[in-house]
Amino acid sequence: MSAHATILELRERLAAGIIGQEEVINNLLIALLANGHVLLEGLPGLAKTRTIKMLAANLESEFSRIQFTPDLLPSDITGTEIYIAEAVENKFQFQPGPIFGNLVLADEINRAPAKAQAALLEAMEERQVTVAGHSHVLPELFLVLATQNPIEQEGTYPLPEAQMDRFLLHVTVDYASDEDEHRILRLVRGEEAGSADSRPAQIPAQAVLDARREVLAVEVSDAVERYMVALIAATRRPAEYNDAPFADWIQVGASPRGTLALDRAARAHAWLDGRNAVTPDDVKAIVPCCLSHRLILTYEAEAEGITPMQVLSSILQHVAVA
Repeated sequence: MSAHATILELRERLAAGIIGQEEVINNLLIALLANGHVLLEGLPGLAKTRTIKMLAANLESEFSRIQFTPDLLPSDITGTEIYIAEAVENKFQFQPGPIFGNLVLADEINRAPAKAQAALLEAMEERQVTVAGHSHVLPELFLVLATQNPIEQEGTYPLPEAQMDRFLLHVTVDYASDEDEHRILRLVRGEEAGSADSRPAQIPAQAVLDARREVLAVEVSDAVERYMVALIAATRRPAEYNDAPFADWIQVGASPRGTLALDRAARAHAWLDGRNAVTPDDVKAIVPCCLSHRLILTYEAEAEGITPMQVLSSILQHVAVA
């Protein structure tokens, strides 16, 4: 079976267990193919954690879960050096933490203070962890999947801009439709009755690595590259579009990571659709998830209730394809 067919099978498995969240599943697979991290944001009970656990259950991988709490320490995430009294040499040996898994669920990431959140920074960007002056390389298949609740502010610590920028995608999880809610009832009822005990074999991790190499080979034309750069430039210099509503809405635009995120995610989007070249529609499809968490809006925009999604929608309307 080809890498493309294998990833499509993984998508079908996830869709069978996560009802009404097809867009969330697609974005999760895009991040997996683009080798980037995901921040899932949504109200409690919308299957954020279930989606991640379903991915881990169907993909050959080591799954780690970190429950972020106010008393979480950096060493609880990265691991620490422990003293081995019986050892003749190297009495201090490194004990890896849960960050060394393949799929790492950072559950309710905004419930831990900045010191604990910062323990993820090096791992997410450089794919390594430094403890006691020694660097430890993380697995080749490494994905941080973080969740947070958008309405609960008491006892939470907002993620700093530098950390938000390290997430490839910011995915919003919304309510399912009434029809999908009906299907969810039947699905959970069947699982509780034990009808879902037999599961197919896991998708090999090598299939994901093979798919990533194919995604890197997806072509991006000069015109599409210029379009991506123009979208990023519009977030940095909105005043140049003085006739557009978003001209007064943006205080800080997207960083170069935003440009790279657009490129990687657009290629993954095109590959999932079975194409070997990126189109402007691929770019438009992933702009909201790639850039919504990279913008800082002006006080006036926030006072008017303007959201990053509205800003990006306005930018897509006013920035022409090259």
